[in-house]
Amino acid sequence: MQKYLTPALLLCALLSLSDAFCTAKVPTIGMTHCQDDVDKTWHAVGSSWRNSACMDCTCDGCCSAYGIPRGIPDDCVSVFDWKACDYIVHKKDDPTVLCTNYARVGK
Repeated sequence: MQKYLTPALLLCALLSLSDAFCTAKVPTIGMTHCQDDVDKTWHAVGSSWRNSACMDCTCDGCCSAYGIPRGIPDDCVSVFDWKACDYIVHKKDDPTVLCTNYARVGK
């Protein structure tokens, strides 16, 4: 019994470390184009694109295009830049000074 408990606990711990966000779609056989659920734009099967919700997509689904900052120092703050589809982590009192001592999860 113990030989199954250890791997099960390890898997539970690893799942909590993942913050990646993905959605999956089931393509229809014979389709030549698919529609982005967010922007309602059409794309050829086999192509890839980034939509306005900062998701990298194919006709099979979409995944977040950015990592989420974790372990940010107390004197720093994270702000999402929708144009760059990325978090910018900078000092709270001076946005021109970037913070580098943190981790990212996802993507």
